[in-house]
Amino acid sequence: MHRPYPPPDSSHVMHQTWHDLLFMHWRVPAESLRQHLPTALPLDTFDDSAWIGIVPFRMSDVRPRFLPALPWLSAFPELNVRTYVTLDGRPGVWFFSLDAGNPLAVWIARAWFKLPYFTADMHIVHTGQGRIRYTSRRTHPGASPAEFAADYGPVGDVFDAQPGSLEYFLTARYCLYTTDRHGRVLRAEIDHPAWPLQSAEAEVRCNSLTDWLGIRLPDGRPLLHFSRRIEIVAWALEPVGWPTR
Repeated sequence: MHRPYPPPDSSHVMHQTWHDLLFMHWRVPAESLRQHLPTALPLDTFDDSAWIGIVPFRMSDVRPRFLPALPWLSAFPELNVRTYVTLDGRPGVWFFSLDAGNPLAVWIARAWFKLPYFTADMHIVHTGQGRIRYTSRRTHPGASPAEFAADYGPVGDVFDAQPGSLEYFLTARYCLYTTDRHGRVLRAEIDHPAWPLQSAEAEVRCNSLTDWLGIRLPDGRPLLHFSRRIEIVAWALEPVGWPTR
């Protein structure tokens, strides 16, 4: 089984398809991340190291279960900054920010999934031979400025991350965590096939996505992986804990 625990028995509430993902990961000091997390949500580490990820991609067929996709709402670029947490034996993702190129989708996601979504001016161009040119500039009113620009693409054959490997730790995450306005920790389960991963290469022209967090990314090349396409389903948020923060 590719996931560490079974999916929920209840029906999912949302469907999405993700395309042309670049996973960029840096090893960073745990305290630089832990200070931004709720105290009730433990930071997850691999070989005693914490990791921060930046993931540009585009979404399509974003829709509630049993409803059709809408052309003006269901397809847009997204760019997230994330780290990894675990609670009750369920490894998941904590998002520091999620930039998206659709203002209405941002409003819905902030209200429904209580995630730190921000509107951004985003462009994706396929430049040939499977490569993507990706640019994003945050435009959300009152938000800290953040920009990203990179050319990237896959190299090598597709592979499945093996349990126990760093690639599995970074990508085999079948839930997300967030908090509501009262500080209560919430979890939403997701499900999808095993990631079809490839090694990747990237030329980053601009990246200020972590500046507002006070996190300086290490110099040197990040760990890079690419995934061409995956379909996911998501469940509704459920409360799982009360932080003391």
